[in-house]
Amino acid sequence: MATITAADVNKLRTATGAGMMDCKKALVESEGDFDLAIENLRKKGQKVAANRSDRESTEGAAIAVVNADKTAGVVITLNCETDFVGMNESFVKMATEMANQALNYDNLEAFLASDFNGITVAEKLIEQTGVIGEKLEIRTFEKLEGAFVGSYIHSGNKIATIVALSAKVDGADDVARNVAMQAAAMNPIALNEAGVDAAVIEKEIEIAKDLLRQEGKPEAMLENISKGKIQRFYKDNTLVNQDYIKDSSMNVASYVKSVDANLTVTGFKRAALG
Repeated sequence: MATITAADVNKLRTATGAGMMDCKKALVESEGDFDLAIENLRKKGQKVAANRSDRESTEGAAIAVVNADKTAGVVITLNCETDFVGMNESFVKMATEMANQALNYDNLEAFLASDFNGITVAEKLIEQTGVIGEKLEIRTFEKLEGAFVGSYIHSGNKIATIVALSAKVDGADDVARNVAMQAAAMNPIALNEAGVDAAVIEKEIEIAKDLLRQEGKPEAMLENISKGKIQRFYKDNTLVNQDYIKDSSMNVASYVKSVDANLTVTGFKRAALG
């Protein structure tokens, strides 16, 4: 039987993040074979993941990062089961490391298959499910590119947003952050009118007309009045048309143009826990 030293246990613990007793047991079972011990720990993680596959993972960390050139950004959520785990410093650190890696990929599938310190991201999630004892998953993956991209993470890592602007101008950092904060707070369904699904508008018009009929409005007036209500819907639910939260005398589009007359918001992505 191989001699298992404290140094061996600590090495495995550092490499995997598993508990000390779990590491010692894995090394004993593998007779000191380090790679086999890691594989045993992963198998433990797979078993735990399967047992917890039906659990709700609504807590965790929402993270937004942008690249050095500020031309691309991603938002992800690394979800777990409890707020206790989600607020843990090492959990948030792992989520941030994963978000930075996600910048290099265009979709969730490629990101999950990418190498993360010797194993894939998907395998890391399984491994850490075994270590932590909670179901872990990447629930959200959104990427955005633009002439200038900024980000915002709400306190407690519950909501993260990225925003793209049409140009890199003086003050672009503040504008992108402020608009990203707007998107976090007001949860718009689209950037502008063109981004709203036609089915959503048809439903809103139908609801508006039904309410107007109940109020006794003549049928001939319903079309024009309902159009006015749709404009209100756009104002409340599309990012550039919303009242700017820091100055309700203007909408978001007007705020952006107050910094540079030619500047526009070209896109946004929002990720939230829950």
